[in-house]
Parts: sequence; structure tokens; C-alpha cells
Amino acid sequence: MEPTSSGSIHEDVFGGLRRRVPRRQGFALRMAPMIDMIFLLLIFFIVTAKWRPQEDFLPLHLASAQARDAVLARPEPLEIHIFAAPAGCRVQIGLVDEVKIDDDTIEADLSTLIAKIQACIAAQKRFAGDPIEIICGGDVKWDHLTKIYNVLFGAGLTDITFRMTE
Repeated sequence: MEPTSSGSIHEDVFGGLRRRVPRRQGFALRMAPMIDMIFLLLIFFIVTAKWRPQEDFLPLHLASAQARDAVLARPEPLEIHIFAAPAGCRVQIGLVDEVKIDDDTIEADLSTLIAKIQACIAAQKRFAGDPIEIICGGDVKWDHLTKIYNVLFGAGLTDITFRMTE
């Protein structure tokens, strides 16, 4: 074999199979992915950071030992007993007052009843939101019971319950 005009034996042996590989230029960092990664880390640290102070550093004032006795409980209900009468009903307010309600003078008797209930509430230092319990006999007319309830509710006494009797 005779060398070719270029004079290289290497080119003759491999016969042009060798391709020219482009030369790499120097090592370079790609900046776009690195900036994306920095922003992702920044967002992660902002989201996971605790921005409020710890609760154990807040000022706390505990009540003294004597204040334990001043715990307010739900007051006992004011009991209103309703008994049947021949011409109406009889209403007993707690164990203090009693009002007779006649069918003929029912409006005047109901106004007397509410005045006595308000006087009893003031004497016992109760509030309008304190409970009232109505205890009604089985022979009391439904009309009397509903009118007494309506008068109590109209006077601002809203916590009214009924005790079940047999």
C-alpha cells in the first residue's frame, strides 16, 4: 500500500471512517436551573418559617388562690307552681307570693302576677336570664298555662322550662 497524498498512514488504515468530533469549549455552568433552585429553596424557607412568637413567651396572669371560691354556677331556677281553682287558677311564686287568677279579671290578675314576679326577682337579686321553672298540676286549663307563659316571656324572662309531673 502506498501512502496517499496526505501522507498519513492512519488515514490510509481507517480509510476515512474517522469523523471529526467538534472540540469542546471550556466547562460552563448553566445559570437558569441554578436560579430556579435558589428560588425554590427561598420559597420553602419562607413557607416553613414560624412568623408568630411562641406562646410560652406571652404574659400570663393566674388568679390567686382565694378567687377559686368565686366560681359562678348556674343559679337555681325560680319555681312557679300553678294549681287549678274553681274559676281560674292559683299561681305560687317560689315560696313567697301567691296570685289568684280569675277568668273574669284575667288581664288585671296577669299584670299583678308579673309585678309580683319582678318584685321576687329583684328581692332575690336575680337576672332576667336566670332560669324559671313552671310546675303545673294536671287539672290546670291549657289556656291559663299559655297566658302565664306568654306574660313571662313578654316580660323578658326567656329561660323558662316545664317540670314534668304525672
